[in-house]
Amino acid sequence: MASQTVNGKALEFAFLQSLDQSLNGRANVQVIGSPQLQTAHNAFLSLPQTTQQKMSEGADAGINTILQLEPRLTNDNGTLQLSILPDSAGQAGDVRDVLAVRSTEGWEIGISCKNNHAALKHSRLSATIDVGNSWFGYNSTADYFRQVVPIFEELSDLRTHGMLWNQIPDKATRYYIPVLNALIDELQRLDGIYPGQIPQRLLTYLLGRHDFYKAIVKTGRRTTELQGFNLQGTLNQGSPGVRPTLRMQQFRLPTRFYDIHFKPESDNTILIVLDEGWTISARIHNASSRVEGSLKLDVQLVGLPPNLFRQTLGW
Repeated sequence: MASQTVNGKALEFAFLQSLDQSLNGRANVQVIGSPQLQTAHNAFLSLPQTTQQKMSEGADAGINTILQLEPRLTNDNGTLQLSILPDSAGQAGDVRDVLAVRSTEGWEIGISCKNNHAALKHSRLSATIDVGNSWFGYNSTADYFRQVVPIFEELSDLRTHGMLWNQIPDKATRYYIPVLNALIDELQRLDGIYPGQIPQRLLTYLLGRHDFYKAIVKTGRRTTELQGFNLQGTLNQGSPGVRPTLRMQQFRLPTRFYDIHFKPESDNTILIVLDEGWTISARIHNASSRVEGSLKLDVQLVGLPPNLFRQTLGW
């Protein structure tokens, strides 16, 4: 595995281990064995002990705060099962990595673990990928394909000749900017066809179908940023006679695009500004040194609702 993947898997194990150890003697916990758990454990053990220690401390900071938000981790009946979700779950719309479940209570919470980055999605664009269908459940328009197909066909032709990206002058002008303009046009077209639905479906595509905590561990800064995406109100629930020590609000998905434009002084990044406080950044890039018939988008949330639960924890 690439180093970034190893670090990501290792952090998942650090969070599961921290949650398991924090609940020792406070809840009946069962860790579910699985290939993905073994992969995460092996990744953790492959790192230097100093890195393992930093990941564990970062995970402990996040878990200590989650315990104050989620009294049902320690105060409900039945066995609490801890597991690591397979990568295929993300492809099916579940961005959570570590899951805590009380099946007898019909209750669960999940954590998305990020090591030194906050990216949500790495989506591909190509001549054949139907962005509208894969992102929103609505087919892309013929106008979108008329805009992008010639661009990606040209890239595919360059690929057959073994071209490298560093051999192509003005790649942003020739490929990045036209593809991003086509994406902007398509978002606006689909928003006109399906009023009020595309903004919220875009967020659902990016954030998944379940409420979750997002923990961004920055080992260099020795901080853990914890965010609570409580869109459906399933987080921060009390148990009989016990209220959460920390409280968070439920908030809403957007229904309007305010503006979609290129980031100032950028030729590879667009900003999607929506109501309810959401702003999305989408950076297009080539995922390989060799030219391919597709391009990638690195998608992040750069503007968050003001009532989102968000704490930066030092350790």
